[in-house]
Amino acid sequence: MESEAKQPEPVSISPLLKRLAYPGAVDVQVNAEEIASAFALIFENRLSVIQTAALLTLLHSTGKDKEPDVIAKSSHRMREAASKVEKTSLKSVVRARGRKDGLYRGGLCDIVGTGGDSHSTFNISTTASIIAAPLVMMAKHGNRSQTSFSGSADVLNAISPIPPNLARVNATNIAKIYEETNYVFLFAPNFHPGMMYANPVRRGLGIRTIFNLLGPLANPLDWALEARVVGVAYQSLGPVFVDALRLGGAKKALVVCGEEDMDEISCAGRTNCWRISEYSNPEYKGDLVTDDAFDSESDDESPPPTLTKVDAFQLHPSDFGFQAHPLTDVHGKKMPKENATKLMSILHDELPRSDPLVDFVLMNVAALLVTSGVCEANTSSMGPGDDGNVLTERGPGGGRWKEGVRRARWAIESGEALKSLEKFIDITNRL
Repeated sequence: MESEAKQPEPVSISPLLKRLAYPGAVDVQVNAEEIASAFALIFENRLSVIQTAALLTLLHSTGKDKEPDVIAKSSHRMREAASKVEKTSLKSVVRARGRKDGLYRGGLCDIVGTGGDSHSTFNISTTASIIAAPLVMMAKHGNRSQTSFSGSADVLNAISPIPPNLARVNATNIAKIYEETNYVFLFAPNFHPGMMYANPVRRGLGIRTIFNLLGPLANPLDWALEARVVGVAYQSLGPVFVDALRLGGAKKALVVCGEEDMDEISCAGRTNCWRISEYSNPEYKGDLVTDDAFDSESDDESPPPTLTKVDAFQLHPSDFGFQAHPLTDVHGKKMPKENATKLMSILHDELPRSDPLVDFVLMNVAALLVTSGVCEANTSSMGPGDDGNVLTERGPGGGRWKEGVRRARWAIESGEALKSLEKFIDITNRL
């Protein structure tokens, strides 16, 4: 009889817990690297349930779980523990498929929210990710509902008559999926096996922990992401998240929080935004035009081609060419089946152009397209149905928000967004 697999040796973090519990009793501060190292033990099943609960609780009570460097380093450890994707084949297929346009270099993009904003709106980021796919390569990271009526995986699983088979998408076949479509949904449990050791503790505690903040930063393809939009559930998290993204190496990112404390761009009023964007490094002497979206992984010690800056500004529906609509008009607090039906109605272009829900979705798609750099193109040849009339008007933060809406409308009205989803559904059921 084969011997049972040897259990990993447990590790005690009592000294760290004591320093977190009694910060006034010691002179040495607890730093982010220590916390992240302890955090990583959870994914290896080397931390007891009691000490896991104590760590999560103390991070929450001390506010350490809302410090940018703690979030950045802990999310890095979470990604390190994720299932490994074979990089060479993925890079090859993304380079071949990604269509460079404007300042977009053909890399992967994501749009995601922290959840927990209590509004339970329609699945905006999931719908937006599908609509954006004909224009940028999408790597949408998501999970089942944690705090809302309908999570991103829930709504996709409710698509009729045949939903995508999310359980079959894993670290071994992502490149194969990208050979046929620009859209991939990365179902979190398939890529983060170590979370099985944390989930019982999270459920038992019944309080928000650092895990609620790490989801948007735990995309297993983070190293390949060129651009992302991250929605946060309350205003004070905006500066924290943009700093965490910057510390993690993000070069194109938009953090958003509706004034109602909503983790999306609001259709009802103003949205506070924090944007990381690139600018040319004067010390770099190479060719910026041909830089690849994956070059950030290079070990070359020469100066980077671009540097980053952070801008803060507000957006309003009028900046996208829309009127404001109350949140009650945008299909909130519905179950997955109802949201899936509405999602497919949008992709089939069955709703009126002036429908508040369509406006809501288009604003969030436009935000991702602007962040990616695709809206900086001064010519347009998206495909049949594209009138080629680029809207060069700039709004808050210097973004071409109305051009983002124009491109998003084309993705729906041309049927290309629906095709991207249908191809994803087809290949995941053939894998």
